[in-house]
Amino acid sequence: MSDKPNAGKPAGDRPADETPPNSEGPTLFGEIRRLARTSGAVGGIAARVVGSRAFGIKIDRASHAEDLKAILGGLKGPLMKVAQFLSTVPDALPEEYAEQLAELQNNAPPMGAAFVRRRMSAELGPDWRGRFATFDETAAAAASLGQVHRASLADGTRLACKLQYPDMASVVEADLRQVKLAMSLYRRMDNAIQQEDIYAELCERLREELDYTREAAHMRLYRIMLANEPLVHVPEPVPALCTRRLLTMTWLDGRKLTARLAENPPQEERNRLAEALFRAWYIPFYRYGVLHGDPHLGNYQACPDGSLNLLDFGVVRIFDARFVRGVIDLYEAVRDKDDAKAEHAYRTWGFTDLTREKMEVLNEWARFLYEPLVDDRVRRIQETDDPAFGRAVAQRVHAGLKRTGGVRPPREFVLMDRSAIGLGGVALRLRAEVNWSRLFREMIEGFNADQLAARQAAALKQAGVPGTAQRAA
Repeated sequence: MSDKPNAGKPAGDRPADETPPNSEGPTLFGEIRRLARTSGAVGGIAARVVGSRAFGIKIDRASHAEDLKAILGGLKGPLMKVAQFLSTVPDALPEEYAEQLAELQNNAPPMGAAFVRRRMSAELGPDWRGRFATFDETAAAAASLGQVHRASLADGTRLACKLQYPDMASVVEADLRQVKLAMSLYRRMDNAIQQEDIYAELCERLREELDYTREAAHMRLYRIMLANEPLVHVPEPVPALCTRRLLTMTWLDGRKLTARLAENPPQEERNRLAEALFRAWYIPFYRYGVLHGDPHLGNYQACPDGSLNLLDFGVVRIFDARFVRGVIDLYEAVRDKDDAKAEHAYRTWGFTDLTREKMEVLNEWARFLYEPLVDDRVRRIQETDDPAFGRAVAQRVHAGLKRTGGVRPPREFVLMDRSAIGLGGVALRLRAEVNWSRLFREMIEGFNADQLAARQAAALKQAGVPGTAQRAA
């Protein structure tokens, strides 16, 4: 008798939400089904927004935001991740939208117990329950690509088991088609950002995120890089209980950052959490050339002592030392008001067709991002109380790029910019008062590109990150 769930049954008898046994790649039927669902949902949202603007109709934004949350939460996948990203950018959306989308970060509607049992049996075999002392079939948390269950081992070790939702390879491919179509339509109306490399980067990162064995390696990598950081905690994967669609790791106790902030913690705790965030993100980048590319609030938990749990390692970008050197060069260019050095940094990253006018526009954005790092004093990440300040800068930069013919951001720039904006948005919500310049200067002191490359190669090899041998070659 076969040990695989649904074995021997015709395809039509399998549950509609379940991938064929052992199928990990996209299926034509899965893509068509996903396209059918998302086309109507995304098109409906767009029609309502465009119609309200075209005809001057006032819509109930709170109700519309609830609808948006319900649609995206039900769809899961990359479209929901777009919503998560928008919720990290201050004032990128009306307040009602941002509040609803923030709820998606850890509260996507979970799949039921029947799915959990089928998936666990498919990943670990029919005797999977015997591998655990306890396993809770009710999801403890649910997000865009998978949901988390509590479990434990016989020795008492508490675990978190992340199960990937069914047929996610098809979902990703279908959503990438939708994103490509949306980008191409937008490009016809707006030439400020040429998106070819952005799309290529998005495709590669999302496809990588489907492989939980890669995420387990990234988790080991972060444990190596942050081993000496008492303010940051990283879970430990359990290799014997990990597959491409199941990630088992040690359970970390902590509370949602949003929940802790709602209790109005003291300023000292806010500052400690902000410093932990800063170090969790940028020690790996400036010392190892590695960046966590998913800076939404659902990926952090606050601990009682003011330290931080860092979660979800699906989107991780590895940069060469040259790019990291360029980031430091641009900081020095902003600090010293050195336009020639700024141009060198942009070209190091891969920007081309840089006119003096485009450089002036890019420099305005650089000054906005680097200003807290240049200002050597205790301060908030943004000193103005106007929540639209950052949005106004972004709009000016966008208008300037459009006026000067647009730019084509290189692939490496995409996650770096996203992380800077997203992390800044979290710091804004923390209302932390920190000397960001001091933290940054301590981090880059004595930077040496050759030493970074050596540290990176050793850490990637030790963690077993896929592709390490090719990178070394």
